[in-house]
Amino acid sequence: MEKYNKTNGKVLPLDRANVDTDQIIPAKYLKRVERTGFGQYLFDAWRKLPDGTPNPEFILNDDRYNGATILVAGPNFGSGSSREHAPWALNDYGFRTIIAPSFADIFRNNCFQNGMLPIVLDQAIIDKIIEKSSKNPDYSLTVDLESGVISDSEELTIEFTIDSFKKHCLLEGLDDIGLTLSEESMIKNFESRHVIS
Repeated sequence: MEKYNKTNGKVLPLDRANVDTDQIIPAKYLKRVERTGFGQYLFDAWRKLPDGTPNPEFILNDDRYNGATILVAGPNFGSGSSREHAPWALNDYGFRTIIAPSFADIFRNNCFQNGMLPIVLDQAIIDKIIEKSSKNPDYSLTVDLESGVISDSEELTIEFTIDSFKKHCLLEGLDDIGLTLSEESMIKNFESRHVIS
């Protein structure tokens, strides 16, 4: 898993509440077994009109936001089914940071397991970021995980907190498998002392 430390990225404002995992990645695309290739289907039902052409009203189709790596959304982001494909799709599209007033617990944990940083901020701050990024498509944020600070080039400086263990894992690029392998010498030592004859 790729390490996450400090990033600067353009913001995509998705001013919607209760965005569920089926809206993030529709069930019809879950047949793939790889973790990659889902980005092209991100928010598929919103990105396309009934005839399959791009929906010009949906922000992901606005070329001015191309290259955005920070998604800012409304409360209860990632609700619905527990599909891990939702963070896979977001990550594959290019979002490693998701900021919202609240997240569904399973989605939030799946983000951490896939090297993504879900940050909870007060609704008033979210509203301010969405307003700034809606007015200026080049608006960007710097997210420093180690210091727990989000800032912009203007006056915004916000502190955020996450669980210290999850922070450690993101900084070191450790998912559950990587965490286990980091203790490989201790595991081998234990096994060598407990040989079953």
